[in-house]
Amino acid sequence: MGNTKKKRSSGEDAAQGELPLDSAAFIDQPRAEDLGAFKDDVLSEQDARDKWDMSVEHFPINNLGALRDVHRALSERIVAANRELARVARTDTLDSPEVRAVRDQLDALQVQRGRLDAAIDDHMKAIKARQRAEARAATPPADNQVQGGGLVKVRHPNRDFFLADLFDYALKDDGASMEAPIFTLATKPDLSIWEWTSRDGDKSVKVTPSVLGRATMHDKDVLIYVVSQMTEGLNRGRDDAKNRTVRFTVYDYLVTTNRGVGGDDYRRLQESFDRLAGTRIKTDIRTGSQRVTDNFGILDRVRIVEKSQNDERMIAVDVTLSEWLYNAVQALEVLTIHPDYFRLRKPLARRLYELARKHCGHQAQWKIGLELLQAKAGSKSTLKEFRRAVRAIEIDNSLPEYRFILHDDDTVTFHTRDAKTVLASLTK
Repeated sequence: MGNTKKKRSSGEDAAQGELPLDSAAFIDQPRAEDLGAFKDDVLSEQDARDKWDMSVEHFPINNLGALRDVHRALSERIVAANRELARVARTDTLDSPEVRAVRDQLDALQVQRGRLDAAIDDHMKAIKARQRAEARAATPPADNQVQGGGLVKVRHPNRDFFLADLFDYALKDDGASMEAPIFTLATKPDLSIWEWTSRDGDKSVKVTPSVLGRATMHDKDVLIYVVSQMTEGLNRGRDDAKNRTVRFTVYDYLVTTNRGVGGDDYRRLQESFDRLAGTRIKTDIRTGSQRVTDNFGILDRVRIVEKSQNDERMIAVDVTLSEWLYNAVQALEVLTIHPDYFRLRKPLARRLYELARKHCGHQAQWKIGLELLQAKAGSKSTLKEFRRAVRAIEIDNSLPEYRFILHDDDTVTFHTRDAKTVLASLTK
């Protein structure tokens, strides 16, 4: 997270929604040594090699825990090296020996982690192959398990095993944007102004898109990633978590959110930044007991602080949350979400999961009328079309943590998949 010093002068600040491509400013970061990133208190690389050189047939599953320690150590060193690079790299020092030394160290660490990833991937494939063979003779999956028809494939299998291996933080979604349908469900540019009022009239939102269109449900992944890191920083008592600006590495974002890492994926992320910064909100929904009454962007600013030397790809970015969202995070008005949220293919499925997570929560079930569900989801389709779309997702049975039933009387009941919660509800 950046702690960038701002200078106030006429015309110096970027306009709302502008995405300047200026060079990295001085960021006050802790030294890598202070982070303990280079302490040799874990398995050495040679120890890891000894383990991954074992034949696959004799490689027990529990040994993956040792490799996880090595992987985490390498990841922490990469994070520390990135922070050190942010500390020493300025416009006039990019070719200095100190900067080159940090870059060389960072490259070497990434090569090591890549080799470890490949070795772990081979072992994981072998283990999963054995497990699939054993599963063929087992009982078929229960009806309440996720069937996966509406889920995209896991693009980074090791990320599933080393979930959030850089910080071990839980993925968080802010309650404010879960409450109101701010993000469009459309897959094509949505240029219309969207207004929503809660049924009791107590909450309202007006969303105005830029010429690029309203921010989408898939664009929201950026917010979830930023909110997750900021929340983890607050939980750890880090002072930089109190700033509205978060710095992150684009590659790690793409892997965590189950995206590809090709050139098109970097380009699509830039488009998401543009829509998020350009989409304007006016609302009376309070966050952190405060009401932000002015018209504001979802993101205040996106600044590219490092680009690839070979092409125009973003390497690291600073993202500044709007005051409205920042207040929600600082007040810990957030909810943990399942990593498979990023695998949900349909925007409506993502929105239904959000609503289930917020309103069903840790209850056994939550019931709602179809028309009200349509309003909460932010769907612009006819009720007949919405009913058909909901029915298709019901058949997919792909929502993580929840399943739902669309009844003949046009009511929808969401049920938790957690057996303990169901059992506790039955015993009450």
